[in-house]
Amino acid sequence: MQIDIGNALAAEARPGISRDALDRLDDRVATCHDRIASGREAGEFGYAALNLPETTDPDAITEAVSPLQGAEHVLVVGIGGSALGAATIAGALGDSRVHTLDNVDPAHVSRVLESLPLEDTVVNVVSCSGTTAETLANFLVVREAYEESGVDWTDRTVVTTGESGPLRELADAHDLPALRVPDGVPGRFSALSTVGLVPAAIRGHDIEAVIDGGRRAADLSGSLFETPAYAYGAIAYALDMRGAAVNAMMPYAESLEPFAEWFAQLWAESLGKDGLGQLPTRALGATDQHSQLQRYRAGPANTLVTLVRPRERPDREIPATDREELAYLGGTDLGDLLDAEFDATEASLAAADRPSVRIELDRLDERGIGELLYTMETACVLAGELYGIETFTQPAVEWGKRAARGLLGGGEFAEADAVAEKTELVIE
Repeated sequence: MQIDIGNALAAEARPGISRDALDRLDDRVATCHDRIASGREAGEFGYAALNLPETTDPDAITEAVSPLQGAEHVLVVGIGGSALGAATIAGALGDSRVHTLDNVDPAHVSRVLESLPLEDTVVNVVSCSGTTAETLANFLVVREAYEESGVDWTDRTVVTTGESGPLRELADAHDLPALRVPDGVPGRFSALSTVGLVPAAIRGHDIEAVIDGGRRAADLSGSLFETPAYAYGAIAYALDMRGAAVNAMMPYAESLEPFAEWFAQLWAESLGKDGLGQLPTRALGATDQHSQLQRYRAGPANTLVTLVRPRERPDREIPATDREELAYLGGTDLGDLLDAEFDATEASLAAADRPSVRIELDRLDERGIGELLYTMETACVLAGELYGIETFTQPAVEWGKRAARGLLGGGEFAEADAVAEKTELVIE
């Protein structure tokens, strides 16, 4: 895996960073690296996530789900980091039979349940605290659907949660397979653990290789010029400080679309504090090259575009045609066309003096996605150190949770009262 930050340098981009400024920033990266290293060594909250390639036991996961392996479908019931990591890994591996219920839209929940053969669908319900309202509500709906279909949900359910709480009690009461979430790891940093790997294990993917991919990226030096993760975190921070308040994550691989969603949560929830942090947006190449690129190239100069692709792709030849105007396509490959679109987007941004970063994986397989996930997590941690914020907390998210719980009668919360105080100006 490699990261090319050349199109973000000041001589090439606006906003951009000069090479001299990048050298000075590298001194700060070295200091931040020392803090990250000490946090990892002590297993401190949040920093412990960067130890997952060493602390996650793939054999324990495989053993726990062995009675359920071979299921035709897996339904992940979770929200945020409790679902996005699993969805990202499954998507990257091209597994369309891992599904997620990560929202409480009743129409969507009903469609998903009606589309699945429940007798051959394993449910992985995931909540680090075991108290997440959306997850518990969806699981109650799923459990009822199994009962109404005459399928014993206890034979088709695996739980991933903490050592205590409603989900742990449920697992104990029904003797369900249960895996513990790792200590000291926020949900959005937990993809390379029991939180993200269970569905892949049930579906028979090589989760040890996913973890090994993370391990490949875990050898961190104290310089952004030697560590791809630090290069990305440092350049994103530096460009934000120079006006690139938006970070558009744009993979050129359909199977990495869930990764862009995962990245958006990681970047926003971790770094959006104290009036700081880039706004992560999601795009898909080449689809959004025909829409959003117009804004990136000719709109306000406030966006870093992050382009991601695998170097190796499957072949799919474009048939030859007798139409003269289409002759240039015939006999080539769809992958060649997609790579040409990638290069064109990069060149288009550079010609307009707009910054971009190129991230290239060797290939999109278990090791490739493990390496990409770990790299982005480390980049996020470094950026948080450079901003000087509390990377691993999410106070704004917790405010919303308390407000929703209060509105539903789940307790007395001042945040719920604030909803009633909302100013209204209704136009009909």
